[in-house]
Amino acid sequence: MDIVVKGRNVEVPEHYRQHVEEKLSRLERYDHKLISIDVELFHERNPRQSAQCQRVELTCMCRGPVIRSEACAKDFYSALDAAIDKLEARLRKSADRRRIHHGRHTPISVAAATAGVAVVPSANGSGGPVSVLEETEEDDLPGKIARAKEHTAKPMTVDQALYEMELVGHDFYLFNDVDTGRASVVYRRRAYDYGVIALAG
Repeated sequence: MDIVVKGRNVEVPEHYRQHVEEKLSRLERYDHKLISIDVELFHERNPRQSAQCQRVELTCMCRGPVIRSEACAKDFYSALDAAIDKLEARLRKSADRRRIHHGRHTPISVAAATAGVAVVPSANGSGGPVSVLEETEEDDLPGKIARAKEHTAKPMTVDQALYEMELVGHDFYLFNDVDTGRASVVYRRRAYDYGVIALAG
C-alpha cells in the first residue's frame, strides 16, 4: 500500500511522515486490496479558528469505491487520529457489507423498501417533488462558484449510491440511476432517513 503525505502551505517533517505510516498500517487488516492512501494537511490561518486550525484529509484508493475522511483539531497529531478513526469505521462498514452480501442474509435494498411509497404533491400543485430551489431563500445562495468537479460514473442502484455516499462521508451523492436512466441524487435527512431527487424525463 502506497502512502502519500503532502501539505497545502504546510511543510511536512519526516518524523510526521513516519508517524502517519505507522498509524495507517493497521488499516490493511480491513482490506488487503488497498492501493494507496493520500494524506493532505491544511492549516487554517484565521486566529479565531485556533482550536480547529489543523485539518487532515484521508483519501483511500482501493479496487472498490473511494473512501474518504477528514478531521480538524488544534494539532496535526490529534486531527490524524480522528480522521483515521472515521476512515477505519468506514472501512469496517465496507468489509461488513461485503460479508453480508455474500451470505444468505442480504438485507432489503432501499429501492425495494421505498417502492410502494407515494409521492407527496408539492406546494405549487405540480404533483412532482419539491424543487430544492423552492426551499432555499435568496439570501442563502452562494455568491460564487468556488470549486467545480467532474466525475465519470457507471449507472448504479439507489442502494449502491447510498453505500458510496456513506463511504465518502458526504451528505449527498449524484449518480445515474440504473433503473430509470436518469441523473439522481440521494441525500441524508434528519433522524438517519434518506431522500432521493431525480430529474424528470
